[in-house]
Amino acid sequence: MSRQYPKDFKTEAVRLSNVEGRSCVQVADELGIPVETLYRWRRECREDGEDAFPGRGNQTPEQARISELEREVQRLRMEREILKKAMSIFADKERA
Repeated sequence: MSRQYPKDFKTEAVRLSNVEGRSCVQVADELGIPVETLYRWRRECREDGEDAFPGRGNQTPEQARISELEREVQRLRMEREILKKAMSIFADKERA
């Protein structure tokens, strides 16, 4: 199981790794984390900026919007299925 680190720790680790004269390997050793983890955190900071490390259960605004739209699509699909069934019931009654 991988260890979880708070956002502040990750942010500080990335900041330390960007200090001139310090290598990522050196910073990772000092903090007791795998160097691959530090490289991943640096990449996440570079790509996501302030939205990096949202935490467990927290979402970036884009992720929250995607989740909202996925729920809406699911609701609309259910409504469509209900309408299809209702139309077939009424069509059967008209034939009888």
